[in-house]
Amino acid sequence: MIIDWYPGHMKKARQQIIEILPKIDVFIEILDARLPISSSNPVLEKLRRDKPCVKVLNKNDLADTIVTKEWVRYFEKQKGVRALPLEARQRQEVIGIVNLCRTLAPNRGRPGRSLRAMVVGIPNVGKSTLINTLAGKKIARVGDKPAITTCPQQIDLRNGILLSDTPGLLWPVIDNPAGASRLATSGAIGDSALDYISVAQFAMDFMLERYSDAVIERYKLTEKPESVSLALEAIGRRRGCLISGGDIDLHRAAEIFLRELRAGTLGRISFEGPADVIIETQEDDA
Repeated sequence: MIIDWYPGHMKKARQQIIEILPKIDVFIEILDARLPISSSNPVLEKLRRDKPCVKVLNKNDLADTIVTKEWVRYFEKQKGVRALPLEARQRQEVIGIVNLCRTLAPNRGRPGRSLRAMVVGIPNVGKSTLINTLAGKKIARVGDKPAITTCPQQIDLRNGILLSDTPGLLWPVIDNPAGASRLATSGAIGDSALDYISVAQFAMDFMLERYSDAVIERYKLTEKPESVSLALEAIGRRRGCLISGGDIDLHRAAEIFLRELRAGTLGRISFEGPADVIIETQEDDA
């Protein structure tokens, strides 16, 4: 799958980040804990260069605990990077970001020397929710669809830290097939840019390989389906997704499966681990 989805405001957002960057002490990059690399924009990584960075693994409550621990070890091997799994609505977890920012920029955050942090990330990873939790009030708009934040804003946390919020930024063409499919599976890509059946087939193939018991339990199947098609058909039958002639409405079945997978109804699922990324990088270099 190759996704070309780049709303016009994202080009403007990239320029805004470039203009703000010289004044920034710490990058706070919000990632989806279920797919940290696929939800990390390589453009943002290039813009950051050597600035200290907190990698926030948001939606930790939806991710596989064991895999998330592997990701923390993976990221913290990188110079100037700290990783923090959390759920953006939980203030007790989010406050850890403030502590990490102070650790990464120890000479800032005092009277007259505010610590300036930029919050970045792709659409729909929870930036606005996290900012609202940090601020203790609703400042940024929150929604379950991509591209909610469209204009930059600065938020004073009144603890010596200034946050610069930026619009969610996707790169122009997502040409890594596996990464694009994971993003689509997670809900980070606008519905108009994806084919539900194709995305559901990709997601089901992954689930049958890594988390087949979760599929069997959720949809009350007697055994592991022999193929992706049979699995989606079984979901369609269980949920009454029938059309004339008794055939299965695969589009409706795909929507149900993806909606429940994204919501965590099938349990804590991670769509990629460090080993997957290493293997794919080696394949790309070959």
